[in-house]
Amino acid sequence: MGKPEFIGKKSKAAGGWGALKSCGKKLLASGAPLSGAAAMLKANQPDGFDCPGCAWGDPAHGSSFEFCENGVKAVAWEATDKRVGPKFFAKHTVSELRSWTDYELEKQGRLTHPMRYDADTDRYVEVSWDDAFADIGRILNSLDSPDRAEFYTSGRASNEAAYIYQLFVRLYGTNNFPDCSNMRHEASGVALEQAIGIGKGTVTLEDFEKADAIFVIGQNPGTNHPRMLGDLRRAAMRGARVAVFNPVREKGLSASPIRRTSWRC
Repeated sequence: MGKPEFIGKKSKAAGGWGALKSCGKKLLASGAPLSGAAAMLKANQPDGFDCPGCAWGDPAHGSSFEFCENGVKAVAWEATDKRVGPKFFAKHTVSELRSWTDYELEKQGRLTHPMRYDADTDRYVEVSWDDAFADIGRILNSLDSPDRAEFYTSGRASNEAAYIYQLFVRLYGTNNFPDCSNMRHEASGVALEQAIGIGKGTVTLEDFEKADAIFVIGQNPGTNHPRMLGDLRRAAMRGARVAVFNPVREKGLSASPIRRTSWRC
C-alpha cells in the first residue's frame, strides 16, 4: 500500500471549535442566528437536536450537539428571516427564474403568500388563502379515490410538521405520502433485497462495539455522520483497526485516536 494521495484542500475540522465556527457562519447567513441557534438545541428533542435528515442509526440521546453542518444548513434555511412575497414575483418572470440556480432561488427566502401561475404574464400572482384552499379542496374532492393523490413532502420536515401533515392525509383517506428520503431509498431497497435478501443495511450500531476491523468505503462520517463518527472513535480507542477508502481527506478520519489505528487508501 503506497503513500496516499489526496484531492482538494485538507479538511481542518470535523468537530470542536472549527466545526462550530463553520456552523455559526451558516446561521449568520440565514439572517436569524439567534432563533436558528435556539432551534439547534432542541429540534425534535426536548433537550437536544435529532436531525431528520441523518441516514445513520439513532442511538440513545446523549448529546445536545449531535448534528453536522448539513443539519445546521437545513435548520438555518427553515429559520431564515428572508421572505419572498408578491413583490418579488412581480419583478421576475418564471422564464427568468428558471435560469437561476437552486442556490440562488433558495437564498431569496421563504414564501409568504399563496401564489398561482399566470400564463399570460409568465408570472406567479398572489391569491387569497380562501381561494387557494378552495382550489385544493375542489381538486381533491374531484378524484374518484383518495389513493389517486400523492402527498409528497421533504424528509427534513420537523416531527411536528410531519405529524400534522400525515393526520390531514389520513383523514382525507389515504396513506400515500412518501417523503424525499422514502422515494430516494425505495430503489436501493429493492436492489439490496434482490442482492442480499434484506432491503436495508446489515450493519447496526452494536456491531461497532464488537468489530476488530472496520472498513469505511466512500462515506464521509467525519463531516456528515457525527453519530457514526462517535462509534468509530470508541472502536478505535479500544484497539479496532479502521480502513478508510476515500479520495477526500477528512479531519475526523485522520485525527487522533482514529489516525493511530487506521489505513488510508
